[in-house]
Amino acid sequence: MVCAFLFFVVPMALAQTYPTKPLRLIVPNTPGGGTDTVARLIADRVAPALGHQIIVENRGGAGGAIAAEMVARAPKDGYTLLLGSGASLITGPALVTHRKYDPVKDFAPITLAGTTAYMLVTHPSLPVVSVRDLINLARASPATLTFASTGQGSPSHLAMELLQALAQVKMIHVPYKGGAPAMLSLLQGETYVMVANFLTALPQAREKRVRALGVTSLKRSELANDIPTIDESGLRGFEVEQFYSVVAPAGTPAEIVSRLHREITQRYAVADVRQRLAHEGIELRTSTPAELGKLNAEQFEKWLKLIQQAGIQRAG
Repeated sequence: MVCAFLFFVVPMALAQTYPTKPLRLIVPNTPGGGTDTVARLIADRVAPALGHQIIVENRGGAGGAIAAEMVARAPKDGYTLLLGSGASLITGPALVTHRKYDPVKDFAPITLAGTTAYMLVTHPSLPVVSVRDLINLARASPATLTFASTGQGSPSHLAMELLQALAQVKMIHVPYKGGAPAMLSLLQGETYVMVANFLTALPQAREKRVRALGVTSLKRSELANDIPTIDESGLRGFEVEQFYSVVAPAGTPAEIVSRLHREITQRYAVADVRQRLAHEGIELRTSTPAELGKLNAEQFEKWLKLIQQAGIQRAG
């Protein structure tokens, strides 16, 4: 009877006293960019409700693996959290053969914090005005169309691999070291197709320097509602998004996870934060811990399968 009573009381006491010191929110990137922006907005909005500072700590390197592994091995006490992204929790682990952490089993999901879609664009000289046109052209001239990416295994590369797999076409991959040189190659007609960062592609599309064929999310973007999705354009099931999420080490008490989820979804998911994120091309989106866990598991399996089929997995 005493043991049962303690089993019930200890979690309640933990929830009531947590936190008693500052928290760390680890960002798997250098300062600046979408992931860092989301983390700092969460820290600013949620810290007053917790009564303690949330220190944003940038730990870039190894495609997000350094930060993710650090959080996976941290004490399970709710004081070290990760602002995860696709690179650290989904595609990054799927790209390496020897993972130092399990992106699904080693983390306790708290909430989704936002999403970013990408945009499929072509050089204006290409005789296509729709996704279907592009697929038909690629089928008529197999392995001749070139597509730019921001690097081997990058979201822009993997998105085009998914498009080729679903459409059963073959194009030629031309990787660049970053978004700027990749977009420049498209603008200059050195390559003809690209899945690009939304904020980079949208101004070019509005100025008609590139042609926007579709966005990569399953629903139209709030930032450009006039551009159809690739899914609705005929390539059913096509979805590529960057997911920003807050996770803790696996085994973190459920009461702490629940407290963090409640404070983040109430304090961060507000209108002015939504507007601030829109300037970064990010749509504010939250979830339950269970929904986030399901999403991360499904996305990891999806990309692991594609990466293995495409033969682009690398040793890690």
